[in-house]
Amino acid sequence: MSAPLLSILILVAMFLLATVLPLNMGALAFVGAFLLGFVFLDMSTDEILANFPGALFLTIVGVTYLFAIAQNNGTIDLLVRGAVKLVGNRVALIPWIMFAITAIITAVGALSPAAVAIVAPIALGFAAKHKINPLMMGMMVIHGAQAGGFSPIAVYGVTVNGIIGETDLESSPLAVFLASLLFNTFIALILFFVLGGSKLRSGKVGGFVEEVAQARMNLSTAGRADVAFKGFGSDIYGPRDPAGDGLTATKSRTELFPQIVTIAGLVALAVIALGFKVDVGFVSITIAVILALVSPQAQKGAINKISWTTVLLICGMLTFVGVLQEAGTVEYVSDGVVGLGMPLLAALLICYIGAVVSAFASSTAILAALIPLAVPFLASGEIGAVGLICALAVSSTIVDVSPFSTNGALVLANAPEGMDKDRFYKQILSYSGIVVVVGPLVAWLIMVVPGWL
Repeated sequence: MSAPLLSILILVAMFLLATVLPLNMGALAFVGAFLLGFVFLDMSTDEILANFPGALFLTIVGVTYLFAIAQNNGTIDLLVRGAVKLVGNRVALIPWIMFAITAIITAVGALSPAAVAIVAPIALGFAAKHKINPLMMGMMVIHGAQAGGFSPIAVYGVTVNGIIGETDLESSPLAVFLASLLFNTFIALILFFVLGGSKLRSGKVGGFVEEVAQARMNLSTAGRADVAFKGFGSDIYGPRDPAGDGLTATKSRTELFPQIVTIAGLVALAVIALGFKVDVGFVSITIAVILALVSPQAQKGAINKISWTTVLLICGMLTFVGVLQEAGTVEYVSDGVVGLGMPLLAALLICYIGAVVSAFASSTAILAALIPLAVPFLASGEIGAVGLICALAVSSTIVDVSPFSTNGALVLANAPEGMDKDRFYKQILSYSGIVVVVGPLVAWLIMVVPGWL
């Protein structure tokens, strides 16, 4: 058996094992890299480890550490309270503020499931109380998380831009970010009107900010503030209120100082990393350490909240992909795609592969695997690189609404009390089926076809 075919079989086996069993895909990828490289390709361990993405490792650790401190010191709660004040007592704006909050949280560096774990319990609680369609509310939260997920300092964005940055292909981090932001916003707009959002326009709710505070306190006292979902290498935890006072306590200037410094740090991260092109990993971990010095109490446990499972997942996958390249698999697959003789059809096929597999597996792993495989195909110049990367990024992440993905499972797990969870599950499953079928096609039509024409 040729090395490319063997490597493809190993890759398929890895995805099957990680889907069926509670195994981290990254750990399997390291094993696959060792077996394929050392045993079959006669590579030394140093040659295998040369593919380890050190810069990406530092970036993910830095941004998730920074976000963990921001969560511990109450900055995230402060931003939530500030955001909900903007809507006053208008019920129709509640779904949109939940969409915006999750988008902002992921855009500044949080993982998508972490953002959903923070916002979904609150959002679905409001849905039950104010008779808002829970499917609309839950999906608005997920699409909000994906809308911000490809910012240049977010984990998805860093992963995609890092892979493309190591090639000679044309890249546009801004285009990838805007593609996901606008696509998910458009989906949210459709959801809002189809699922009854327009009927909420006359609704009023008094003391909205106080209700958010009470919801957070209820979650904390009920033990639901920590939301855990384990599967496919995930271990995502929701928000904690270390002070135990929710959002209702009056903060002194001393208590607010760490939060002000945190907000300033997030702004500095964007300005320094994006404006001056300084490495995101070094900047984020530097700011995180400064925040830890400013508020030592808030940094307790922050190291444990670094998404080590995601670090293992991405680093393992990219190390394995490096070995795939040594095996000639990337060229083999790309030649097969080009051999179809229909570049547009091949591009659509790649988008659907990303969507279908990601609905049951990790979006991050799919992006880390598919983008390198598509690079030689894109290098032919028959399809615009930026357009296909945008379409693939969107196709592989909008399907996280699936109840088999971490985000979809978190929404299902936080269904309001008294609700028929079987019915809710079927609603989410039906909606995710529509997204899987229609989403990649629309992304392909909007982002790939115009560039080819």
